Amino acid sequence: MPTGTVIAVFPTVREVLGLDPVRHGGPRVVAAEAHLDRPVRWVHVAEVPDIASLLGGGELVLTTGIGLPADDAGLRAFIGDLADVGVAGLVVELGRRYDSCVPRVMAAAAERHGLPLVELRRPTPFVRITEAVHALIVDAQLTELRATEEIHQRFTELSVEGAEPAEVVQQAATLAGCPVVLENLSRQVLAYDSAGDSAELLLDGWEQHSRRIQPAGRTAYDPDAGWLVTTVGARGQDWGRLLLRWPAPGVAAEAADRPPTRLTILVERAASTLALGRLIRRDAEGLERQIHRTLLTALLDHARPVDEVALRARALGVPLERRHLVGVVVRPRTDDPAAEPGTEAAQARLRDLAEAVSQALREAKLSGLASALDEHAVGALLTLRGAAEEERALSAFAAALHRLRGDADPAGSGRRGLIVAAGTGVAAPREARRSLIEARQIADAARRDPRDMPVFRLPHVGLAGLLHLLREEPRLQTFVERELGALLAYDAKHPREQLLGTLRAYLDHGRNKSAAATAAHLSRPAFYERLFRIGRILDVNLDAVETCLSLHVALLALDAVRDK
Repeated sequence: MPTGTVIAVFPTVREVLGLDPVRHGGPRVVAAEAHLDRPVRWVHVAEVPDIASLLGGGELVLTTGIGLPADDAGLRAFIGDLADVGVAGLVVELGRRYDSCVPRVMAAAAERHGLPLVELRRPTPFVRITEAVHALIVDAQLTELRATEEIHQRFTELSVEGAEPAEVVQQAATLAGCPVVLENLSRQVLAYDSAGDSAELLLDGWEQHSRRIQPAGRTAYDPDAGWLVTTVGARGQDWGRLLLRWPAPGVAAEAADRPPTRLTILVERAASTLALGRLIRRDAEGLERQIHRTLLTALLDHARPVDEVALRARALGVPLERRHLVGVVVRPRTDDPAAEPGTEAAQARLRDLAEAVSQALREAKLSGLASALDEHAVGALLTLRGAAEEERALSAFAAALHRLRGDADPAGSGRRGLIVAAGTGVAAPREARRSLIEARQIADAARRDPRDMPVFRLPHVGLAGLLHLLREEPRLQTFVERELGALLAYDAKHPREQLLGTLRAYLDHGRNKSAAATAAHLSRPAFYERLFRIGRILDVNLDAVETCLSLHVALLALDAVRDK
């Protein structure tokens, strides 16, 4: 058993028989010798046959037999009643009622019920026995109290120190002398300590084994599985279970139908420490992310002087001066219809994404600021030692993020579900805003890109992406109105026709009228007639390549302007 383990138990019947006052009486076990390891909670002297109604279980009953029933049926009932209430054993002093031995029927009944029956062949003052046993019991209770105090002290220290889950589990196993496992709600092992046993045997087929352990209540013992279990969680949110195997392999069972109270206190105290540690870490990370968001927002909105932002970032352990800075924006490729902006579901989704981005930075061993930027995207400002590290750093970050998220597009496109976009690297905090804005624009534009890129950069966005970046530019909006305004006005007055769709089909099919008519589900004469009207409304020649190119760009720009 590990050093420092304190096990406090009541003395057993076997240990009581070894005490000097009992040995003086010449004890002889006449029944149920296999059950001598039962714990003795108290000693009670009884000379009446209905004593069982006054007992609570765990007592060692001493009697001379004077008041016991004279008939066999009465003796059987007496033994049965004692066994039913769970007494630890029965000690009968010979010489007062029984001369040389207890009645055979009494011994047979005790053997059948598994109740240890002991004869004292010489007269023995019962008071000396009770004094000796009660001294052992009080000592055991004091030992139990000291063990409980040690448990509280150890776990209080771990809470103050902010110990990791593995350290808490290791301490629980050391104090208990038993294997301890921490699992999440999916029955996956988060931490364990085998307490000297084989870890391979402990964890082999763990998920299936754990699902068979189903005690009732937040803290309970499953005697069939041999595990003491408590739920781990706080603020109404449970996130795992802590399990302690009792008795430990290779250690004699403490003869009882459940673990001692000390172990129940231990697992509950360990679970509280784990829950508190998780809350502290989460709150600390939440506060850190709030500071990160304040600094990123200040850079984007010019809310504070750049020098002040750099100073606060350096105090946070993220130096911005004399660093190569790269703005990064991460957002889902598709919006979740179940997470409307502003709802709790949307906030939880964004919070999970922000946590994943922060974790990816840590796994990639990168320094930077990271937080949510709006209701859809999470931003990060990477701080690198030089421009030569840029590509490697972005690749490492993207790989860690996609791995953490098990990334797949929920729409089933087969592409990554997350878009990672990076702006152009800059050499000073005053230029960080440009890199962050560029990354955000690239991320928005990349949603229309059919390619599956680990990291999108400005050269990847193409014409549609470029137009998306310029969608708020008044000159682009003026261009759209000049090229398509008349047709848009016509469609607004004739909603059943929607000639804009006809023009889009014509241009998307490379001016192939037959293919475009089929795609538009129109006959060729009807399609040709619509094209003629479009040409007349816009006052253009739809057979001219340059004209069609200008109209196609205007359509792409219209899509970008409409998709804010």
